[in-house]
Amino acid sequence: MIDYDGRRFSPAGHDPGDGEVPVASYRQHGDLLWADFSGGRVRRGSLTGVCRPDDTLEFSYTMVLADGSLIAGHCESTPELLPDGRIRLHERWERYGPRAATGVSQLDEIAPG
Repeated sequence: MIDYDGRRFSPAGHDPGDGEVPVASYRQHGDLLWADFSGGRVRRGSLTGVCRPDDTLEFSYTMVLADGSLIAGHCESTPELLPDGRIRLHERWERYGPRAATGVSQLDEIAPG
């Protein structure tokens, strides 16, 4: 089983060090998973969910954007182990409310150090 505790993720293909993209810090205790994230257009975000026995993640998320908009939704993430040992999360998400949408995205683990 993958232990997500202490791992950090940012959108795939972007430099997490430039401050223009959100960075999420994951925590895990047993199957309980949670994270805080911020950066770019996201002033503050959080997620809470579970890690399934097959290492997939299911969680709800909320965030406040720079313009004051509130976003809430649901996400399911499937991990992929990259050749360098980091994890890529393949996300299928659904956003609720006035900005309702569905989509897919990818997050890459930020290498320690």
